[in-house]
Amino acid sequence: MVDDIPGLRRILATSKVIAVVGLSADWFRPSYFAAKYMIEHGYTVIPVNPRYEQILGAKCYKSLREIPLQVDIVDCFRKPPDIMPIAVDAIAIGAKVLWQQLGVKNSEAAHRAEAAGLEAVMDRCVKIEHARLFGGLNWAGVNTKVISAKRPKYIAN
Repeated sequence: MVDDIPGLRRILATSKVIAVVGLSADWFRPSYFAAKYMIEHGYTVIPVNPRYEQILGAKCYKSLREIPLQVDIVDCFRKPPDIMPIAVDAIAIGAKVLWQQLGVKNSEAAHRAEAAGLEAVMDRCVKIEHARLFGGLNWAGVNTKVISAKRPKYIAN
């Protein structure tokens, strides 16, 4: 389980394609806000939600297995009981990371992903972690728990 600053920084710095499972087309939903932020910071976001044809200008897929691109991070905006099938699909498509959003904790799915060679992150938001580690959130007075006089080794574009 990746839960340390260097590990999270490495994942976010070396990953560029994020499939967001459960992404909503409603602008006021956390999934939409997080996906929009990641797009604005240079990531390719692939929406996965059978309810929509398109979200944030990108084709929306019904499942992870339909995505024709290589996915780095599978970002899960679903309830914990829904995560195991997503983990199975993430393994099947060769994703690198299974990322469970804030409030989402399915340890069994995380262990299964890790056993298949994926890294797993639980109960963290990609947007918050990116802003904390790369986005200058500390300049706004937020305690990011990162103390350094140097810029991080990995800087996301």
